Amino acid sequence: MLDRSLQMSLNCPSYLLVRQRTLCYKRLNPVRAMPPSSVILHTDESGKFPESRKTCNSLIASLSSYDGPLLSAPNTVGILGGLSVDSTLNFLRKFVHLSKENEAKCIPFVVCSDPVLNRELSSLERSSSSLCSRNEPSQSDHTRIVENLWSKRVFLEKSGAHCIVMPCHISHSWHDEVFKGCSVHSLHMAECVARELKEAGLKPLEAGSPLRIGVLATDATLKAGFYQEKLQIEGFEVVMPDKATMEHAVIPAIDALNRKDMEGARNLLRIALQVLLVRAVNTVIIASDDMRDVLPRDDPLLKKCIDPMDALARSTIKWAQQAAEEAT
Repeated sequence: MLDRSLQMSLNCPSYLLVRQRTLCYKRLNPVRAMPPSSVILHTDESGKFPESRKTCNSLIASLSSYDGPLLSAPNTVGILGGLSVDSTLNFLRKFVHLSKENEAKCIPFVVCSDPVLNRELSSLERSSSSLCSRNEPSQSDHTRIVENLWSKRVFLEKSGAHCIVMPCHISHSWHDEVFKGCSVHSLHMAECVARELKEAGLKPLEAGSPLRIGVLATDATLKAGFYQEKLQIEGFEVVMPDKATMEHAVIPAIDALNRKDMEGARNLLRIALQVLLVRAVNTVIIASDDMRDVLPRDDPLLKKCIDPMDALARSTIKWAQQAAEEAT
């Protein structure tokens, strides 16, 4: 059940850091007793636990003898990692930080992150968003990914999650398939963004024009169409990069990132954003794990952009607070 996965349940984590294959963490507050105690388990890429770590063996034995869910609180959140561990931890940092800002009580959660799934999703994105390789993924590739995501979703259900989220853009391409038959609540990242934009009461930049929202993402995410669908349901006109912008700015920016050419990636990303902004969009959704941290935080263009991870984190916290209130 724990094969090739990282599962954690933490109370009030104050710091999370990935370094190579080790998850380091630090807590300021003691963990309250609950069966089983809060744990972090991590496997290497072969799916095996490091034999040199005796603590892991004792934790595995403890979990193996425990038949109930890892967590039992009614507001437990399940987090299904996707494209990368960095992306998953980015969401967790936002989740924890925003929880403190909202003065939310400690929200229990369990995370599942599979390095095999990371590689499969990364390979799919790169094959569709590279100038060197533009081959369409086969149906067997999609089927394997869906089965992997589905099994992780089932694991999170059995672990005690009452709401499951996927902090990964490309994974939402198969959201309906992954959550078919799911017995607990789930949040869709594009729905969370569209709902927040609707509630923001934005006004068109041009009189008589519809509200326009730009979406900047990899070719695979744009082709999946779920951001366009959810935004259009809320009444927005969706503006995406045209073919020329994708071929001469967006895809080369991702290729530059893969070559570790950060300056080149920044310049190309700025061009792509400016092309969208001159088309009178109110804001641009940066729906890409690769492009999320390319621009420096003080870049003026970012004031016109939003990160869907923020909306997902806020919606998750709101759900957890409501679930806790309903249970009291």
